[in-house]
Amino acid sequence: MECVRRAENEKICNCSYDSCPRKGICCECVAHHRSRGQLPACYFSEENEKTYDRSIENFIENYKIN
Repeated sequence: MECVRRAENEKICNCSYDSCPRKGICCECVAHHRSRGQLPACYFSEENEKTYDRSIENFIENYKIN
């Protein structure tokens, strides 16, 4: 499936992993992280995203702090 909004999505994507082939293709990104029991970068603050810890536990901890 081709994402017609990829360029637009990439402008607002806070994922700091620049070489990710799913960057800007939100449906693929969500499916990728979900299959690993994780959440995508857009669920995290900019600072917390840079830890690359996409675990649900980390999201809950980060959310409690903010």
